[in-house]
Amino acid sequence: MSRSCSRSWSHSRPLIMPPRRLPAALLPLLCLLCLQAALPLRAHRGRYAGDKVIRVVPENERETQILKAAFNRLKVDLWQPSSTFHIVEGTVTDVRVPQNTSRSLLPFLQQANIQYTILISDLQKAIENQTGLKSHRNRRSLPGYNYEVYHSLEEIQDWMHHLNKTHSDLVHMFSVGKSYEGRPLFVLKALQTYQTDPAMRRMLTQLYFYIMPVFNVDGYHFSWTNDRFWRKTRSKNSRFPCHGVDANRNWKVKWCDEGASFHPCDDTYCGPYPESEPEVKAVAHFLRKHRKQIKAYLSFHAYAQMLLYPYSYKYETIPNFSCVESAAYNAVNALQSAYGVRYRYGPASSTLYVSSGSSMDWAYKNGIPYAFAFELRDTGHFGFLLPETLIKPTCTETMLAVKNITLHLLKKCH
Repeated sequence: MSRSCSRSWSHSRPLIMPPRRLPAALLPLLCLLCLQAALPLRAHRGRYAGDKVIRVVPENERETQILKAAFNRLKVDLWQPSSTFHIVEGTVTDVRVPQNTSRSLLPFLQQANIQYTILISDLQKAIENQTGLKSHRNRRSLPGYNYEVYHSLEEIQDWMHHLNKTHSDLVHMFSVGKSYEGRPLFVLKALQTYQTDPAMRRMLTQLYFYIMPVFNVDGYHFSWTNDRFWRKTRSKNSRFPCHGVDANRNWKVKWCDEGASFHPCDDTYCGPYPESEPEVKAVAHFLRKHRKQIKAYLSFHAYAQMLLYPYSYKYETIPNFSCVESAAYNAVNALQSAYGVRYRYGPASSTLYVSSGSSMDWAYKNGIPYAFAFELRDTGHFGFLLPETLIKPTCTETMLAVKNITLHLLKKCH
């Protein structure tokens, strides 16, 4: 899939299972909690000064090959797609270019007569504008947790503990395992609902919700302390100095096939073997244990404004296509009704690109009939620097889509 809920692949994962209830007022709050994990923000003073983000769309095979060669040689940071492998004629390609590299790359593109657009002229200034280089005031004032700013892993987990302690009748927090660096992998399980919204009441009296705000906890933490645009896990490789694995290419479904890399230094590195990452192994174990009861699996990523479903690893129609496609169609229409934001929807392989070893495909192949991946706002204007002012509207519209999918499950479409 494209870059995760964060660049640290901290994608949020709600799992929908029967039966019980969640407070209608709490669902949007949990959604906001997830989206804060999905879209982290930190200034990292000075690190990205002068860096640019450019967009280029190759118009023919010549331009495609020139771009692939240049990007591979210069080791630029692709924001979309995730690898030069996916760059073909017409591919919208967003690239973070370090200051020193831009001095040679941009004249090179001009000389090759390849058109490009500068999306962000100074990445450091853009990051600072989004955060205002704020202190943590209003971020850690429990119980007044601010759902409309970005939070560190510690803050998110502190708030989860606070919810669990003060609203034990509403949610139950537990861990499904530990990360490579020993951090707990916390999940919130919804327990009850208020009797206000009839649709929500119907939905939540028949389903459990398991919500994992941060999947890649080590990578998410690292994106706050060291590298704002870190993507992978933080596991070490004995033969290479590079850290981490792409956690969404580490699942045991066509592992390390098309769209994944065997090289440990690549962003799309699939790992030494399937489920090599303790985070992936722990969540896979939890899903296997409950797969007969799980009705849907949703993961949240950024960015592209898409709602994707299987398959990601091949161009083939899933057996229950009509039900899943109908759910996706209705979900994106519900989402659009909030603010007019349009999402594309369809099989991941044809709507985005082919990638192997994804959690969505794994969930579907392991018997979960509805598996979706949201690619959240936007389509590149802000990219991975979505302003905090857009957290709430993004959550509001996404919740409409999630609610729509959930109600679709209750219609017994198979």
